[in-house]
Amino acid sequence: MIALEIVHQLSNLSARAEADGRLVQEQLDIIYDQRWFKLFVPRCYGGLELTAPEGIRLEEELAWIDGSLGWTVTLCAGANLFVGYMQQPTAQTLFTDRTVCLGGSGHASGIAVAERNGYRVSGKWRYATGAPHLTHFTANCVLERDGAVVLDEAGNPQIKSFFFAKDDVRIVEDWPAFGLKATASHSFEVSGLWVDETHAFAIAPEQATLNQLIYQYPFLQFAEATLAANTLGMARHFVSCAKDVLKDPVVDLAKEVTERLANASASFYQAVDVSWDELAAKGQPSSRTLQTVSDRSRALVRLCHEQIMLLYPHTGLTGADASTEINRIWRDLFTASQHSLLR
Repeated sequence: MIALEIVHQLSNLSARAEADGRLVQEQLDIIYDQRWFKLFVPRCYGGLELTAPEGIRLEEELAWIDGSLGWTVTLCAGANLFVGYMQQPTAQTLFTDRTVCLGGSGHASGIAVAERNGYRVSGKWRYATGAPHLTHFTANCVLERDGAVVLDEAGNPQIKSFFFAKDDVRIVEDWPAFGLKATASHSFEVSGLWVDETHAFAIAPEQATLNQLIYQYPFLQFAEATLAANTLGMARHFVSCAKDVLKDPVVDLAKEVTERLANASASFYQAVDVSWDELAAKGQPSSRTLQTVSDRSRALVRLCHEQIMLLYPHTGLTGADASTEINRIWRDLFTASQHSLLR
């Protein structure tokens, strides 16, 4: 799916990106050329307009090349998917830029005070993957009006999503993790920022402003599946590297792990494919099908963790050496495991 020459180029840049604590420009240039931040952006805006099954499989391959690369593309491509929920005159202005890259946080750790034709927003959000190269930051806020929290029909605080230009935020460089270092998942904050109503959106199928099927796919299962695919890519890469350092009879264990991952992968992708086929045929996947996507995503992640932990003790000091590729993959995989959707 990805040209071998590009795979080699990206692999050779991984150690440098980790040392820099961010993707390096050569990686970004390839991403822009391949339009990977625009996996789910319409062709009319320069995107690839992939289906969910197509994009998820590509994200697995990117995570196999390098965990930070795959994770960053996955989260930024996922945020760029919000193009389908924005007011389209605004979206057109943003997404005709080949380097446009959204990213941010799904946690509602901000406050948006409704004012005429817009909002006054303040807050701080953590874990904005790709912060150094984001052109816009996305954030969820609790909505307030006339000094009180606005409640939805169920009596819960109403949450609204926004995006801000990079120049309007302050990046707080505080990404401390021992893995996925090149994702540069720093915090960001704004204080009293005026945000026009054209920069607010809602991530829901009924709120979609574009008619491509991807914007009708439930975002929860989309997010779960994309992160599970990243875990699978990193796990497969770990096994590939482990085979170079394992000794008999542990080599047979690596073969067993490979088979288990392949079986779980097949089951996982079957669920994703069925959900997409149902969406195309019926307008929405059934609740049972969506639950299967969620269950198999989590089952795949658990299996990856279990199988890698079976192999890791047999990698010796090579596996413990922070300068080695296999150690970086291990750290990346178990840093990714701390994401709330994977636990």
